[in-house]
Order: sequence, then structure tokens, then C-alpha cells
Amino acid sequence: MWGNIAIAFILAFIISFMATPYTIKIANKIGAVDIPKDKRRMHTKKMPKFGGPAVILGFVVSMIYLIIVMSIEGSLDLFAEQEYAKKLLGVLLGIGVITITGILDDIKTLRAWQQLIGQVIAAVIVVSFGTKIEHLNIPFLYRVGLSEAFSTILTVVWIVGVTNAINLIDGLDGLSSGISLISCVSLLVIFLMNGSPMIATIIVTAMSGALVGFLPYNFSPAKTFIGDTGSNFLGFMLAVVSILGVAKTYTMAVIVLPVIVLGLPIFDVIFAIIRRTVKGKSIKAAFKPDKGHLHHRLVKKGFTQKQAVLILYGLSASLGMFAIILLDSGIWKALSFLLMIIAAVAIGYRNFIKEKDEKPKLINEKMGE
Repeated sequence: MWGNIAIAFILAFIISFMATPYTIKIANKIGAVDIPKDKRRMHTKKMPKFGGPAVILGFVVSMIYLIIVMSIEGSLDLFAEQEYAKKLLGVLLGIGVITITGILDDIKTLRAWQQLIGQVIAAVIVVSFGTKIEHLNIPFLYRVGLSEAFSTILTVVWIVGVTNAINLIDGLDGLSSGISLISCVSLLVIFLMNGSPMIATIIVTAMSGALVGFLPYNFSPAKTFIGDTGSNFLGFMLAVVSILGVAKTYTMAVIVLPVIVLGLPIFDVIFAIIRRTVKGKSIKAAFKPDKGHLHHRLVKKGFTQKQAVLILYGLSASLGMFAIILLDSGIWKALSFLLMIIAAVAIGYRNFIKEKDEKPKLINEKMGE
């Protein structure tokens, strides 16, 4: 098992790392370049935004290679009870639709409803090939079986929702790719602890490797952006793999773990929808971009872009650790861990604000001397 995990990671890492410089050249040729036209954008110069294909290439090659090798050696049966061959075909077709939608958006800039159509089509394809949320476990209460219709609707909403959550949080150098990497690692630990299907473990490991290969080009100061192609792919795959990873699990807590791991982008997108709808007094306003996202607010408070990214990395990692502790040790230890994190963040924020307020006073005192 560990050999397969190592291969999935290293192969995806090498391909993504080697392919990213080529995507930068392609971006400049095809016009997939982000030009800072408004104050909402946090960068000040034009930037290639076509890193997504490199991440997708690393992931797909690594995953397909491992699936073929493991099938030949007999360690993976794609035609067993769970019908993973059919589900994987649906996932690959969904990736195709998401990739095409993202590329068109990176080159031509699609409208929000056009992106949404592509995301819904990709989600429907995945569901029609058998990947569904088939039951809900309400923590500490009971397990609820879902009807076919409700299962389909819930799964499509989950996939489209997480896809948009990762897409919307992509506002600073390395933010969406870094948070996706942290989420992948958290899910990998959960899958290994939980005895989840090997195919889910391979998928999330390949995603981790591809992101580690891309991040050196994307972290501040970025040489390229992941673009809508990449951010849509990351959100789509995180949503899908979270379903595959818990498909055979019936413990009460585990169904909420993917929600906790992805809690930061999910909160950001829900808050954005509410904020925009209330402010614009219409549902249409929810699709209009603004500067109210978490990263915008942190920068507005005085943090640098790199500091804001690292803070959000820390929050995402804390949620991932909370989910792991919840699975391993129960709710009370997880809550105590979360309370300590909240206390540390509160003290750190207080000290930052205090230091920020004192700087002008010190400068004025020196000037007065």
C-alpha cells in the first residue's frame, strides 16, 4: 500500500512540476493572462493563469498509471461490488467537462451562469455513473437512508458547491492550491485511519503530489496562477473523492468529516452568497464578485498577502486536524483542541492589532524629537 501511495505522489509531483513552465508559455500565447482591471484583484501586473492543466496532467497520468499497474498485479479489483471501473469512468468524463469549461473561462472569461452549467453537467455525469451520497449520518443521533431522487440532488449540490467554494477562494498567490493541498493531506490521513477504499487513497495522494509540484510556481511571489481550470478541477475532485472515501463507512461522525476539512472554503462561499444577496437585494447579486472574501478582509486589516495566505493555511490545517482528532479520539478531545486554537488565534490577533496601532505613535514620537 505505502509503495503505491509513494508512486502516486512522486509521479504526480514530477509531471506537474515539469509541466508548469510549459503552461506559462502556452498561457501567454493563447491569452490566458489575468490583467488587473479592477480594485478587487490583489495583484498589480498581468499574470499567466493557466497552471491548472499542469496539475490535471500530473494527477491523471499518476492515477491512471497506478490503476493499470494495481489491476495487473491483482491488488485492485475495479469490477468488484462497488463498481469502481464505472465510477472512475464517470469521474474522468466529469474532469473532461470541468477542464473544457475552465479553459474556455481562462481564455474567453465566461459568465457565471455559463460556468455553472459546465459544473452541473460534470456533477450530473459523475452521479449518473454511480458516485452518490447514499446516506446521511447525523452525529450522535441516527443514520438516514436517502431516496434515489434526493441522493442525486444532494450529490450534485455538494459537488457544485465545493467546486465553487475552491474557485471563489482563489484570490491570493498560492491560496486555493495550498488550502486544497492541506485538505487533500487531511483526507488522506482520514482515509488511511478509516479503512477507506484504496482508489480514494490513490486519488487524494495523486492530487497532493500534483499540488506540491505546482506550488513552487504559485506561492508568493507567484510566477503563474492556477486559473479557473485548476480551481474548478480541485473543488470538483475534492467533492468527488470525499464521497468515494466514505462510501463504505457507517460510523456516525465520518460523514461530517469532509465538511469539516473543507470548512474554510465552504464557509467563505456560504457567507459570500448571503452577503451579496442581502447587499444586492436579489439572487442575481450572489453571482457578482466583491471584496468581502476572507482573504480580502485579512489584507484590509493590515496583513500582507503572504501573511493572509499563511493565516488561512493555519485555519484550514486546524480544521483538518480537528476532523482527524474527532475520528480518532472523539468529540471532547477535538473540541478542547479547537478551543486552544481559537484562544491562540485571539491572542495573536490582539497582539497584531496592538502592534499596528503603536507603530504610528512611535513614528510620530521620533519625528517630534
